[in-house]
Amino acid sequence: MANKKTGTLYFIPVTLGEDNITKVLPTEVVKIAQQLDEFIVENEKTARHFLGAIQHAKPIRELVFKTLNEHTSDRELPALLNSLIAGKDVGLMSEAGCPGIADPGAKLAALAHQKGIRVAPLVGPSSILLSLMASGLNGQRFTFLGYLPSDKAARINQLKELEKRSKQQETQVFIETPYRNQHMLEDIISNCNGETRLCVACNISLADEFIVTKRIKEWKASVLPDLHKKPTVFLLLA
Repeated sequence: MANKKTGTLYFIPVTLGEDNITKVLPTEVVKIAQQLDEFIVENEKTARHFLGAIQHAKPIRELVFKTLNEHTSDRELPALLNSLIAGKDVGLMSEAGCPGIADPGAKLAALAHQKGIRVAPLVGPSSILLSLMASGLNGQRFTFLGYLPSDKAARINQLKELEKRSKQQETQVFIETPYRNQHMLEDIISNCNGETRLCVACNISLADEFIVTKRIKEWKASVLPDLHKKPTVFLLLA
């Protein structure tokens, strides 16, 4: 007897801020999301808002939501795949941008592969790649490092190490918790070489998008942007 066909786990991109759906999401992606009625989400409130914005076919209250975030333990992951194993298609959504990149979705994808479940990534906005595309820095060799240490001394030490590594013509890409963005920018400018290039990419794909690349010495001589509580990607290349 043949094994029952499993469902597909769709990785659904979410807009990076306001609901500028038609600008950043292909019609086919929206159509797939509208047809699903079960979702694994990082933030249920954000997910409900997004699905309402794309005019999901069903009332939002009738949809099934399961949570996968930084607090989800490894032992809780198998239960998230039960519907997929039973043959149902399910959507996975990060709080913003593409799931599986710098978010807990990667662990679920790994487990899905082990279970023979198809993982289908859908096209949408990734702040990491969009910032790299627009930065003018090396897109042939780059490293995404996620979050740097929150401790100031440790953060400065790592920034110096990243700057050194970038001398091999490898762009260093990293992010910060939005309320610490300004401290990160100030630490970069205060501790990196004047000739090193820094790209600051903030509120990507939104109406007030800010993507600027300058040498550190030029940043020092200019008025710094206000990055407080605004999603920002930093890119460094010596």
